[in-house]
Amino acid sequence: MVHCDIEQLQTRLETVTRKWWFFLVLLLLQMMPPLTTEPVGPDQAGLVIGAVLSQAIVNDLAILYPIFKILAILMISSIFILKTNVSQYFSIYVGIFYVLVAFLQSIAFTEEFGFAVVTVNMVMFLMVGVMWFWEAAAQKNVFDSPQRDLSRTWVVPFALLAFWYPINMETMALDFNPLLLLTGAVGLTFCMMTPIFLSVLILFYPNVNLVTMRLTALVGVIIAFYNILTNFVIFPDLLFWNGVFHIPLTVVSVYALILSLRHVTNSS
Repeated sequence: MVHCDIEQLQTRLETVTRKWWFFLVLLLLQMMPPLTTEPVGPDQAGLVIGAVLSQAIVNDLAILYPIFKILAILMISSIFILKTNVSQYFSIYVGIFYVLVAFLQSIAFTEEFGFAVVTVNMVMFLMVGVMWFWEAAAQKNVFDSPQRDLSRTWVVPFALLAFWYPINMETMALDFNPLLLLTGAVGLTFCMMTPIFLSVLILFYPNVNLVTMRLTALVGVIIAFYNILTNFVIFPDLLFWNGVFHIPLTVVSVYALILSLRHVTNSS
């Protein structure tokens, strides 16, 4: 009975996440104003978001960066060693990751606005986290036969680039220090880890949970749009290289979204 209920809900989620109004709902979410303890007007929303992202809680947790880098390496490596045996644990790990970044990257104690929350990011990241927890229950990801041809493996260099993220966070200048592979903040950032998680799903597509893949990719596309606007249009002098290293988020998310919409049901 439980298995039947899971299959029915998976089918409903597959249908709902293809509806035009589902995409509209996500777009309307972008109108959610940030929350602050200091009163601010609608015209200051952009300033609040910028302040939160630059002063987010995660920026004060550098001691945890190596832990989450190593954890990511271990979890992703285990997929190719233990395969589907660890798929459920991997989904739980990714779900926990998105819940953590929903709070750690969306909340800040800012100098300008006091306690502040980028509500739209928090809501979207939590939605993605819930979908990964759902996959842990549905267990649609089958990690037994990864694609080995260039039609999918082209995402791997993008994932590796995102995982390295060779930038000095203080100056936003290039920094090709190989130690960043283990010490950088990437393990606790949505923008860098999302193309990595999506790359895993792409390599095993179509034997993956297409609903989880679709929502993760869709939120990735939305966040990528904001990054393109911020890095290349608003602050290109300061954030150009940051924008370059957000390209993996853009291209991998768009590709994963397209793939997730090609099949109505999981072929596994």
